[in-house]
Amino acid sequence: MDPRPLGWEQIADCGAMRAVSLRLAAGQRVPEHRTALPVAVIVTEGELHYSEGAKRGAARAGELILVDPGERHTYWAVEETAAYMVFAGLPGVRARPWTLKRR
Repeated sequence: MDPRPLGWEQIADCGAMRAVSLRLAAGQRVPEHRTALPVAVIVTEGELHYSEGAKRGAARAGELILVDPGERHTYWAVEETAAYMVFAGLPGVRARPWTLKRR
């Protein structure tokens, strides 16, 4: 795993959708927040714990968390964890071909 914990980086964008990578070190937490859009979180390494409203759970590598728009939620890691977040339906934005970040 890349040694840059508690970070996110936009990796792809097509106007109406965005893909963002998320990395958390053991013990790190993303503060509770809301998003105006639906978000699909795909865990790629480790285990991502989450709280969404009254619901709590955890997803391991290969599993998916779906976050509803406007729902207060938070994520945290007990072990090093990585995930991709896909934000769909950006309001007022027309779809266009994907733009990928070059490394």
